[in-house]
Amino acid sequence: MSISVTKLAASARSGAVAPVARALRVVVQCGVLAGVWFVADFAVRRIGLPVPGGVIGLLALLAALLCGGIAPHWVKAGADWLLSELLLFFIPAAVAAVQYGGLLRENGWRLALVVVAGTLMVMVAVAFAVEQTSRFERRLALRRIPVDRQPAR
Repeated sequence: MSISVTKLAASARSGAVAPVARALRVVVQCGVLAGVWFVADFAVRRIGLPVPGGVIGLLALLAALLCGGIAPHWVKAGADWLLSELLLFFIPAAVAAVQYGGLLRENGWRLALVVVAGTLMVMVAVAFAVEQTSRFERRLALRRIPVDRQPAR
C-alpha cells in the first residue's frame, strides 16, 4: 500500500502530521537532555567528583546555552514536556516513603522540618538569583541606551 506524495502533502497542510512531528521533536529533545545528563554523570563518576551528575549536566547545559553551543529551541519542547510532567517523577519517592511508616512515625517531625527548611532555603536562593539577574539585565539595558536618551533618576 503506497501513499501518494499529493496525499502526504495534503495531510501535512491540514495539520495531520503536526502532532506526530511535535511528539518526535519532544522525544528527540528529551533524548538530547538525557544524553547531556548521561555524559555528565559518566564524567562525575570517572573523575570522582562529590557532586551529582545532574548538577554538572545542568551547568554544562547552561554553559552551552549561554555561549551559543546549543540553541534554546533545540531543547525547549523536550524541557517543556519534562517540566509539565515533573510531578510523575515524584511518585516513586512517595511510594518509597509509604514503605517506611515506622521511620516516619519516629522521625516524621524532623523530616518535615528538614523539608520545610530546605524549601525555604531554595525559595530564598531563587529569589536572590532572580533579583540579581534582574539588576544585571537592567544595567545591560541601560548601557545600550544612548546617554542623551537615558531617563532621569
